Amino acid sequence: MEFIKKAASLYAAIQPFLDVSILAFLLYVSYGILVKTQAIQLLKGAVSLLLVYALAFLLRLNTLLWILNILAPGLLIGVAIVFQPELRKIFLKIGQSDWFRMGKRSKHSHLDSLLTAAEILSNRRRGMLAALVRRNGLKDIAESGTRLNADLSSSILVTIFGHDTPLHDGAVIIQGGKVVAAGCFLPLSEQQDIRKTFGTRHRAALGLSEETDAVVLIVSEETGAISLAYDSKLYYDLSSAEITRLLEGLLDLGAETPVAEGIENDD
Repeated sequence: MEFIKKAASLYAAIQPFLDVSILAFLLYVSYGILVKTQAIQLLKGAVSLLLVYALAFLLRLNTLLWILNILAPGLLIGVAIVFQPELRKIFLKIGQSDWFRMGKRSKHSHLDSLLTAAEILSNRRRGMLAALVRRNGLKDIAESGTRLNADLSSSILVTIFGHDTPLHDGAVIIQGGKVVAAGCFLPLSEQQDIRKTFGTRHRAALGLSEETDAVVLIVSEETGAISLAYDSKLYYDLSSAEITRLLEGLLDLGAETPVAEGIENDD
């Protein structure tokens, strides 16, 4: 009994700290999910409505309060319909999270082959689209193309994208040093503020990064610029050193996600 009393006393002492810590963690994770899914405007809209309601309550604007109380159920349903794609992405991000996973992800040792192929294709002005799998698999995407399960090398990537083969228009899926599939179709981005000059490859890369945690490398056929798309953002025209640094961090669970210094999709 004495032990139980001491344990209860200890828990009572740390309970406020535990309460605040868990709440802070949930708020931090929620904000990160909102930012990554480009749903921050949903949060801003909800806060604006709450501010209007609070103002009406404090100033006793009874007519406005009556209208808001009547419209509240309809507004909730309307928000769910209008922001259905964003809400879907939020739940996808929650399902992809690995907050409690311990240890480090195995390092990818084939980045040199990928970057060599990207530089060769960039010089030749040949387009390229390569999706690198991270935590969640891309089985459905891979099934939309042709299964290869070939060892990753610069020569196989140049062969696929350097010539007008049946596979060069789609994307390759890369996982664990293997080219899992080629000629795969990626979902196009729903963002409206993408630069007009971006073609289908960039929109597809951004679209996949919106729905999954994959990292997508793009080589522009028009300009030869090499770019990366991840976490719902597109970083355009990066140098080889920047791409290497970013990929090493993004594909290594033990490293912090680096910040790209290139141009984002709204430039």
